[in-house]
Amino acid sequence: MLVRVPAPREFAPMRGEFMDVGGTRLYYFAAGTRGGGDPVVFLHGFPGSSHGWRELTPLMPDGRRLVVVDLMGCGRSDGPGGTFARNGTIDEHAGLIRRLMDDLNIPRAAIVGHSLGGVIAQSIAVHHPDRISALALLSTPTFDAWPRTLARLARTVRPLAGILGAPVLASFVHGSAIRGYTDRDSGRRSLDQTLVAYPSRLGTPTLLAHLSALRDPGIAALGARLGTIRVPTAVIWGADDPFLPASLGERITAAIPNATLGVIPGARHFVAEDAPEQCATIIGHLLNR
Repeated sequence: MLVRVPAPREFAPMRGEFMDVGGTRLYYFAAGTRGGGDPVVFLHGFPGSSHGWRELTPLMPDGRRLVVVDLMGCGRSDGPGGTFARNGTIDEHAGLIRRLMDDLNIPRAAIVGHSLGGVIAQSIAVHHPDRISALALLSTPTFDAWPRTLARLARTVRPLAGILGAPVLASFVHGSAIRGYTDRDSGRRSLDQTLVAYPSRLGTPTLLAHLSALRDPGIAALGARLGTIRVPTAVIWGADDPFLPASLGERITAAIPNATLGVIPGARHFVAEDAPEQCATIIGHLLNR
């Protein structure tokens, strides 16, 4: 079932839609042009939404269909539930994205994933390699590494979650995540936009589910299989990422055959928002490999 809704203001020429995927309603918007190769699917991290790609997507090269998704439990999409997704695990996220691609008639795509979105992209690349033509991983957890600040926050607030409520929890996440931006004012506006969904609509359980997913044991299992990825891959990192060091990007690059590493000086964890021009250039080169 498809329901059309207005596109976000930042993407005036683009169209936003809801797609019912196995009982979970996902929001996405489409951009770009067709004819130059496989589509490009963008998967944001946590805390985030499709809003996080607002600066980068207009800089992408012509000739590619761009599909920018709000992950389950983020932005305008539904939280965990429905007939298909119930817990918000990495595998469930990956399954929803594959089914969304099916519904949009996308057999294969280049997938660009940031942070949690990068883990989902890894899952698709490892378990369903036929669905991926290229891979870009931006500041993404892998192996035994995850954003420990947010994981510690999850352990701290979980016993008090019912008392604190979604507005207070969202403010705690905001205070932790803001360190991931070079420009704190821009980061504050971005987090205000993305985190408002939790107190207004998605609620405390969804917020806690995302925090818990940062410790999903499947992340380490994926890291052990990165060597099976055979598509062209670009690893992109902010040199000043306070959550995941650039040395992790070096480990990922060494593990994936045919991978390149771009470390962007001055950028932090939300590298696509800190340095959209540099990220777009690297991804553009990847699509031409």
